[in-house]
Amino acid sequence: MERFLNYVSGEHRPARSGQWLDSVDPATGEVWAQIPAGDTADVDDAVAAAQEAFRSSDWRRVPTAVRAVRLRAWADAIEANAEHLSEIETRDNGRPLKETRFAQLPGAAMQVRYLAGLAEEIEGTTTDIRPEAFAYTLWEPVGVGAVIIPWNGPLPVFFAKVAAALAAGNAVVVKPSEHASVSILEATRLFAGLDIPPGLVNVVAGTGAAAGDAVAGHPDIGKISFTGSTETGRRITRRATGNIKNLQLELGGKSPHIIFADADLEAAAAGVAGGIFTPNAGQTCVVGSRVLVQSAVYDEFVGLLAKQAENLAVGDPADPATGMGPIANPAQYDKIRSYLQIGREEGAELAFGGRTTEDLFPADSRLRGGYYVEPTLFTTGDNRLRICQEEIFGPVAVALPFDTEEQAVRIANDTPYGLAAGLWTENLRRAHRLTRALRAGSVWVNTYKALHWALPFGGHKHSGNGGAAGGATALREWMELKSVWMNVGDPAPRGEER
Repeated sequence: MERFLNYVSGEHRPARSGQWLDSVDPATGEVWAQIPAGDTADVDDAVAAAQEAFRSSDWRRVPTAVRAVRLRAWADAIEANAEHLSEIETRDNGRPLKETRFAQLPGAAMQVRYLAGLAEEIEGTTTDIRPEAFAYTLWEPVGVGAVIIPWNGPLPVFFAKVAAALAAGNAVVVKPSEHASVSILEATRLFAGLDIPPGLVNVVAGTGAAAGDAVAGHPDIGKISFTGSTETGRRITRRATGNIKNLQLELGGKSPHIIFADADLEAAAAGVAGGIFTPNAGQTCVVGSRVLVQSAVYDEFVGLLAKQAENLAVGDPADPATGMGPIANPAQYDKIRSYLQIGREEGAELAFGGRTTEDLFPADSRLRGGYYVEPTLFTTGDNRLRICQEEIFGPVAVALPFDTEEQAVRIANDTPYGLAAGLWTENLRRAHRLTRALRAGSVWVNTYKALHWALPFGGHKHSGNGGAAGGATALREWMELKSVWMNVGDPAPRGEER
């Protein structure tokens, strides 16, 4: 049983309490590693280390070009260790290896390089207010920030958030999910060979109630970047109000995927399947879990979607043939199974799927102890059902019919969330109308879940607080704006406003 350690002030260490938490392999249900059960004492150590590094290191004072070079060296290290880290990520949270190894880790390295380049683009503005005044603005680092990371994609979030914080000149404390901390704790070993001062990056594992609460309420943390569920985002917000922290919240979704009769239905079915029956079993905030289909092609499209689902092999995430892996942890598995029951009780019809581990694997299979749900689709005409309004965060979609464009928009926007939306149509005018009418932070037309670090990403309504990460202004989320007014004319008389 391997034990992984917290990372504080450049050192790997256990929790001060000496307590440990088990890490479960979701493919088999077996405990395979342990992580520190960090708490307030460990968070205090990490924040103190970050404060000292921010004050005493040259990180925020070195030329931004030098900072960028050091971050690019980190990206090189990520690439060099991608195979090892992806294997750990897959075992820790069940995301199939073909995705972690060949998509997420290479993408993470490229994103770190992109953010490193933004460090060289930090610039303020000058304002011509009056002849005797030289007025300008400065973007400065927050100081000590915190990143609270979800369990569905730990390494990509870790690399992206920490790279942005460092590129902006900050020190950072990272709290990974207790359900998937191992890959991040292992990734801290990369810093040993880098010219990034000790204490700039600190990682404390532990439960949300212990370590997470301590991070959210710590008076010396000036900013929190959180990715996760809307309910956890509410708890962090309440906890962080004591010292009015800068909060960046990327939260849940119940995204609509709208298919019009004029669409390429085969392509749309493949896009919808890829947008909900994902390799990590629909455990992604942007999944298109509400499938709105124009009535004229409703039955045909449900049939096409069923064929897409039939071709997805559910199984071992380490197997290259696997199309969809397990649910990441027991609590989430139980939640998804409860929604399968809720859907039936609400009167929705089960079009296909609905089976879980016991129905999918024989009793002698090593996967019988894992957490599996097959691609599932309910059909209903009532968008008020709980399975239509609440985030399930699994491979469970709901299909709803509509007749007119106006009805499609009304149903699509009739949810507390506003993270993403998909639209399939060959009508260019309709595409432009709906991209404006849909209340979502991202809208995709004739594609879905097309993400890139060069574009902003954030949610509306209960999907976030509007602080979009990504894009050319990504570092500004980790900086504060200062105005400077210099009088370059004759000194103004005391008390005179000029």
